[in-house]
Amino acid sequence: MRLWVLYLGGLLLSSPLVFAAPIEPGPDPVPSVMWAYYHRQILADAPFVFDERVKLLAPPFAEDARQVPLEIDARALAGEVVKILAWAELNPLPRIVDFAPGAGVQPWLSIRIRIEQATPLRAAVLTRDGLWHVGSALIDAAGGGCTAPSVVRSQPGWEEHVGQVLGARYPRGGASRLRLQVSHPMDNGLLNGIPEFFLNQAQLLDADHRVLAHLELYPAVSENPSLGFDLQATGQTRLLLRDNNGNQFEAAIP
Repeated sequence: MRLWVLYLGGLLLSSPLVFAAPIEPGPDPVPSVMWAYYHRQILADAPFVFDERVKLLAPPFAEDARQVPLEIDARALAGEVVKILAWAELNPLPRIVDFAPGAGVQPWLSIRIRIEQATPLRAAVLTRDGLWHVGSALIDAAGGGCTAPSVVRSQPGWEEHVGQVLGARYPRGGASRLRLQVSHPMDNGLLNGIPEFFLNQAQLLDADHRVLAHLELYPAVSENPSLGFDLQATGQTRLLLRDNNGNQFEAAIP
């Protein structure tokens, strides 16, 4: 027995130790003093890389800081994407959207947001291997998009239209692009006397009630939110919405 133990010990001592190579995130493409904070607060200090394959498309200057178009494109990682998180680092309410595309939906999303000041924008894409792939952009702005008075609330009878959805599907080869706009003030609670009142959940379903995609929305999303999706699924699509007051809305898009 003693010889066997010594022999086994020799094998263990002579075996090479294998360690995983450390992940090198690379340089920040839009250097920001806030990155370490958001890496901890939103990504829980998880492994990440700055990845050019995750594209954030936004105008270099926000002409209307209340309605800034943003496109998140992670199609280069299609088939591996679990979810996508987006935020504006210097907004008073930074989180924009959590997007979980399912089967039949590409990891691509267009949305309109509010910008309070010039800020880095981030989109972090979680892949099946547990690594976050971070795309970045920098946008300039005159400011005030998050604290400007509501345009929706200035329109007579706006309450009667809350939750109404306008949408259409546009063919794109063997797939389609879905464009939607939802009537809602998306109040962020930053204006005196107006509490938070915003859409916070959305689901895309197919004709058989299977979930195609799930979204969590935050007050950084603009009034009357505009959303765009790339679908491979065919047939009628249903959109289910819920706001933070418990109101539920539904629309069917052929």
